[in-house]
Amino acid sequence: MSEPWTSLDGDPRTESPSAPTELTTYRDYLRHFRLTLEVKCQGLTPEQLATRSVPPSTLSLLGLVRHMAAVEHSWFRRVAQRTGESRLFGKDDRRDADFDDAVGTRACVEEAFAVWKDKISDADAWLDGVPDEPEALGRMLTMPGDEGQLSIRDMLVHMIEEYARHCGHADLLRECLDGTTGA
Repeated sequence: MSEPWTSLDGDPRTESPSAPTELTTYRDYLRHFRLTLEVKCQGLTPEQLATRSVPPSTLSLLGLVRHMAAVEHSWFRRVAQRTGESRLFGKDDRRDADFDDAVGTRACVEEAFAVWKDKISDADAWLDGVPDEPEALGRMLTMPGDEGQLSIRDMLVHMIEEYARHCGHADLLRECLDGTTGA
């Protein structure tokens, strides 16, 4: 029995040519994990993307894409830019709607990926304006509702951690769907 292994030919996660500064390092890791989640979802049907892990969990690849769109929006729009916007998808009364409402339709998949890509573009545009120097990365951001403060550096490390954790989930979900492992 041959083992399906994700081919690394044409892998979009190439080594970054950027200079190894603190900010570019954070951005390179963030880019890598964003692309990893995308790779884990490639080639699947809407129904496969919405397949849930283990009852009663509503965890699915599509739910992860929706969740990460909400995470990008929350940290880069609501916290970093203090836009005053409501949470994406679940709002405050249904915090798991990003997972719960992930259904296996083409429309849901297209919306999820479009929103996720849009939120990544928003985040990258904001990051483009952050000076690549330690003082700027140490600038404190205030959480909505006066829930405390954290530095830009801490926010970026949290984003990397969030993606890394969920890419591990995505790896297991993908292997359960079609046996594909790796990458």
